[in-house]
Amino acid sequence: MKLAAMFVCAICASACAQPSERLLDAIRQVESGGREDLMGDGGRAIGPYQIHRAYWQDAVAADRSLGGKYEDCKREAYARRVVRAYLTAYGKGKTTEQMARMHNGGRGILRRVGSRAWHRTTSYWVKIQGAIK
Repeated sequence: MKLAAMFVCAICASACAQPSERLLDAIRQVESGGREDLMGDGGRAIGPYQIHRAYWQDAVAADRSLGGKYEDCKREAYARRVVRAYLTAYGKGKTTEQMARMHNGGRGILRRVGSRAWHRTTSYWVKIQGAIK
């Protein structure tokens, strides 16, 4: 019985793995230097994590408890919950590098290894590595 319980816990831990706090901090630092009032990508990304509307929609679909409006992504606490929900939902079993690339290039980026889009996420990953250290 004890062995079965340990097995179930191990499965749940890997399936429910969340991005580390260090990764979330690094993403915020690289994206905005922590500024909440920032708009990027020609006004298509907002807040300290530079969240696009489609990213927010994916996060809310994955975690209905987020609620809120897209504009709430301008606030650090809410935006961090959005990024955590997105990477928890779509980054299961992924490495820190893969989750960072997903934040920058979208959840489909891992199917595009070697593409131009993938290579654009490489410099982003290098910046994230620097911010994590």
